[in-house]
Amino acid sequence: MILTPHSQATTPTRRRTAAALLASAVSVCLVAASAPVAPLGVGDRLFPYLGNPGYDVASYDLAFTYPGNNSEPLQAVTTIDAWTTADLDRVNLDFAHGKVKSVEVGGDPAEFRSAGEDLVITPEDPVPDGTWMRITVRHTSDPLPAKGREGGWVRTADGLAMANQADAAHLVFPCNDHPSDKAMFTFRVTAPDGHTAVAGGLAAGVEKSGGSTTWTYRTRHPMATELAQVSIGRSTVLHRTGPHGLPVRDVVPTRDRRALEPWLEKTPGQIAWMESKVGRYPFETYGLLVVDASTGFELETQTLSLFERKLFTEPVYPPWYVESIMVHEVAHQWFGNSVTPRTWSDLWLNEGHATWYEALYAEEQAGKPMRARMKAAYGASDRWRAAGGPPAAPKAPDPARKTGLFRPNVYEGAALVLYALHQEIGRPAFERLQRAWVVRHQDGTATTEDFVKLASEISGRDLDGFFQDWLYGEKTPPMPGHPDWKPETPAKPQTPAATPQTPAATPQAPAATPRARAATPRARAATPRARAATPRARAATPRAQAANPQAPAKQARVDRAPAR
Repeated sequence: MILTPHSQATTPTRRRTAAALLASAVSVCLVAASAPVAPLGVGDRLFPYLGNPGYDVASYDLAFTYPGNNSEPLQAVTTIDAWTTADLDRVNLDFAHGKVKSVEVGGDPAEFRSAGEDLVITPEDPVPDGTWMRITVRHTSDPLPAKGREGGWVRTADGLAMANQADAAHLVFPCNDHPSDKAMFTFRVTAPDGHTAVAGGLAAGVEKSGGSTTWTYRTRHPMATELAQVSIGRSTVLHRTGPHGLPVRDVVPTRDRRALEPWLEKTPGQIAWMESKVGRYPFETYGLLVVDASTGFELETQTLSLFERKLFTEPVYPPWYVESIMVHEVAHQWFGNSVTPRTWSDLWLNEGHATWYEALYAEEQAGKPMRARMKAAYGASDRWRAAGGPPAAPKAPDPARKTGLFRPNVYEGAALVLYALHQEIGRPAFERLQRAWVVRHQDGTATTEDFVKLASEISGRDLDGFFQDWLYGEKTPPMPGHPDWKPETPAKPQTPAATPQTPAATPQAPAATPRARAATPRARAATPRARAATPRARAATPRAQAANPQAPAKQARVDRAPAR
């Protein structure tokens, strides 16, 4: 951000935004060095201790040394360059699930302690407001799952990948782990011979030394920590060209190269299709990272989306469905990656748009009607809102399962909001809004309020009331243009016959239980779905199924071909 022309232009805005968002939190950071250390946060409604006030990260330099075994910790060095936005006696970073060996601030040793999931650093001298600050942390990065936590490193059949959404990047490296603070990234990954390392961004060098190789990758656009990706494995990197000469590279298990090629070759066309809807692809490269692992989701990590191998190899998924999930992740490069939610309550802006284009692609390319899918979603919407909250005010996830945030209300339920908007303002205005949104907020962060303001501006109408009902209402409003659409009426469980003497009454009572129970699984499936969806791509899978009768049955894959 700050290190490139893009970011320099947006830095003042980001600082003002950070100051407004964290005004109360910053005061907590300005404490005497002798005060007890404590975890901080930027005040996110859903993740109150995520992120830290008092500074704005410009860049991360992440160096990992892989031991050749995905059960052993990686040795790591994380270097963070940041501007301070307040006088700091201490600096908090989000970090857990690794051992810190040393910390330096400005090249000088600094004291450090842990507080909750924060690494609290006390530099030798306070760091004044408006100062360029470099923090270097030498640490380990543990690939084994953290107790009671989801996300971070994903152990594959031949190595590692990352799945940091929503709040798990700090299980891998020290950072300011909130989407409101995007930064540039450099990745340096060293692995034994026989392994290949790939990361987000473009390759910037390969160095061989002894029995190992170091690969360097750099981003050209700012990125949220939850979107970072590093792949280490016995992989093959396939190269092709996308629209306008865009470099497209896919990372796949070497043994699956031929089987996956018919799917991978579709990516350039899918990018071109998205460009026809919203404009030029926003990044320097794209590709799929296909891993042999059971994650239950797909994930739109920036420029290198994570996919489970079995999405492409299990015959249960029809081709149109697989392709629509691929488009879901491509769409996230605009919606979620280039334009990033400023808070996690704004998640619907990511998932709703990705689901919208997933469904539109299925309609245009496979004849799966958007209207039928949205009507089904409308029927389920009240149930989704009751379970997960309105699209723009989702309920907090279980602390032990943060991916529970990715429920149907922010996928299909949010796409339903966009369908209602399309009906309300008409197709021409809706399409202008989509294009204007990704241009106006490119490489930045945005809120629900920003979207409401732009929609009103583009349509020439005051849409505050419309969005208030659709985004925050406990009940789903009437659908414009479809007065006949009605919410589903919850099934009433049957009661046993009142006469105990009738033998048939006994068996009937149990029958009612299974029926009611069947309804439970349906609702439950929606959760996992959404969850898989978390990694956004797969939630799309079940999600699509819940709202789209034409979607295939999900089988073992719980959900989300997702985009979490």
